[in-house]
Amino acid sequence: MAVSSPLELSAQARTDAARARKARALNFSAWQETRLAMERSGLRMSPRGPRPRWKSLLFHWATQAFGVCVRWLGLQARGVSNARAIGLSTVELAWPNLPPAFSGYRILQLSDTHFEALPALALDARRLLDGLEVDLIVLTGDFRTLTHGPFERDVEPLGPLLAAVKSRDGVLAVLGNHDPASIVAALEALNITVLTNDSITLERGRERIVVTGLDDVHHFYTESARQALIRGTGEFKIALVHSPEVADFAAEAGYALYLSGHTHGGQVCLPGGHPIITHLTRHRFAAAGLWQFGQMTGYTSRGLGVSLPPVRFNCRGEAALITLRRQSGGETPSGA
Repeated sequence: MAVSSPLELSAQARTDAARARKARALNFSAWQETRLAMERSGLRMSPRGPRPRWKSLLFHWATQAFGVCVRWLGLQARGVSNARAIGLSTVELAWPNLPPAFSGYRILQLSDTHFEALPALALDARRLLDGLEVDLIVLTGDFRTLTHGPFERDVEPLGPLLAAVKSRDGVLAVLGNHDPASIVAALEALNITVLTNDSITLERGRERIVVTGLDDVHHFYTESARQALIRGTGEFKIALVHSPEVADFAAEAGYALYLSGHTHGGQVCLPGGHPIITHLTRHRFAAAGLWQFGQMTGYTSRGLGVSLPPVRFNCRGEAALITLRRQSGGETPSGA
């Protein structure tokens, strides 16, 4: 995803690009085989090990009961209104090692869109973001509303939404725990580059940053995800991961920024935005907003969409506009 035109590339650069494409194709093929095997077997794996199926079933029935209570108490309309009241959060972060050409680089992060759960939200989001100009859009997973079945009504609204935003370096995405391997083709049909335990380089002249995207680590973790973080090489690296559950792995591998979602910020929170449920097996401190792990800064999006029931309380949905800055001498690093 370099900025230069193919006509401007040297013969060596074209050869390197061809090798990179071949390596990505081989990596995708290996990932797809493993992912499909996990989906067929029903095995769900986090960095802590296998995830018991009974926990998912218990949560399913709990959300069903919660939905009934919301309707019985007459809170459904208010909860839906809250869910549609999305906002644009702006964050500026600075590092001393950010390449100067990337100072001012603007990243729009959208996460957990789940449009089938609340179809009107797609138009709300388009109105919110219409005309926005950024350098890169990143989608940090969970497109599908349910964890099974079709996903067309979740993916189709992405086209008009992304068309409303001008992005110089296009759109990158990773998958979430709701997303099957088969959704990759549908996303790529919208000119979205899906990273599955792989890295890509962004260029401004001779300066570069590296973006590594992992497959979901909440239900589909494999050691290949950790190895992908280790393979990512560069002076400044960004990790895109659906969940913050491997923040320690990324920090150990020298990443400067970690962008995630998954938690919805709790979706239904106590007053003050304190999550009742985070759906995290590790690093629960990183359930929403800015956080720090060692020298690495992280941001966990509260998500654009909602899971069922489609309501929010004390937790506003968001798109996040993150601006990267080069830290000058004497300044305190942002997010520290």
